[in-house]
Amino acid sequence: MQNKNLLLIFTRNPELGKVKTRLAQGVGQENALEIYKTLLKHTRDVVAQVDCTRRVGYSVLVRENDIWDGARFEKFQQEGDDLGVRMHNAFAKAYSDGYEKVLIVGSDLFDLRPKHIEQAFMALDTNDVVIGPAQDGGYYLLGMNKLVKDVFYNKEWGGETVFEATTKDLQSYEVATLETLNDIDFAEDLKPYPEFAHYLK
Repeated sequence: MQNKNLLLIFTRNPELGKVKTRLAQGVGQENALEIYKTLLKHTRDVVAQVDCTRRVGYSVLVRENDIWDGARFEKFQQEGDDLGVRMHNAFAKAYSDGYEKVLIVGSDLFDLRPKHIEQAFMALDTNDVVIGPAQDGGYYLLGMNKLVKDVFYNKEWGGETVFEATTKDLQSYEVATLETLNDIDFAEDLKPYPEFAHYLK
């Protein structure tokens, strides 16, 4: 294996009524789906610029002919009863496959840039864990150079306490923190972006 850095991208299959349900309350289901498709493409374009192995985890079913080109992205189906278990399983598989630095990012950040991922990989040279906090109290990126199981359990996923609870689990580790970014979950989260202004009219 040449590249020991792995980036996991967790996505939901883009289907009407099954993505961005909180966002849909403010903009409608069809608009929420279109916004999510835009966020997926943004995520794809950002992560494609980073020198690492990329592995896309699908929430329901792996799609072969979609925006994730099989030549550039490995594909797998997430396994587990909740988000924490699914992330744990994906990290564990990555280490068993021989990767040394493993990151995971979500797919609903319009603020995400290649620099955030590159900074995270670099941070793992001198830290055990790296985390990118989101403004809503969660996190948009988590990375580590060894498996820390505790961070994946006993969390209220989607709640405001995830980042705080995760950092408590990491008190005995060296942790690097990236800049805080805006996670798009609700209609008001679209306000900073002219690209989404027409959805708010």
